[in-house]
Amino acid sequence: MLRLSAGCPPDPDPQYGAYPQPPLGAGHLSVEYDPRPAAVREARAEVRKQLEGWGLAEHTDLVDTAELLVSELATNALLHSASRFRLTLSAAHGVLRCEVADTGRRTPQVLQAGGAESGRGMFLVDALARRWGCQQDGPGKTVWFELGTCGDDGCGRRQP
Repeated sequence: MLRLSAGCPPDPDPQYGAYPQPPLGAGHLSVEYDPRPAAVREARAEVRKQLEGWGLAEHTDLVDTAELLVSELATNALLHSASRFRLTLSAAHGVLRCEVADTGRRTPQVLQAGGAESGRGMFLVDALARRWGCQQDGPGKTVWFELGTCGDDGCGRRQP
């Protein structure tokens, strides 16, 4: 199911104290990439490097999931907008937020995971992210997702 957002809605059940936090002042990064296939690999590597720098790499599921989902969003930006894209990462209050902004206007859709070689990226985002959305930004859009940063079972998973 596609969820649209005009901003970052507040968590309906915020319980921030139990989650590990990145070091003070180290919770935000924004990088712009040229529209070339190597940019997806570079964005994935930047996610890992940044999470390591923030002290969140001990949660390998978090790092692996963030890399996978950023890779999907970056690939979509390249395929559907063929423009530069901006990756923005922020971590605070137990939540990692990843955003990919591009000049495309096409709204992402969740397709069922079938036998096709493409079209499953947003299915993975929908299945693995705590929540996600898309907002129109002037001439383009930003697609974002959030993951929990704690290592407990079920932390950061979508609430039923």
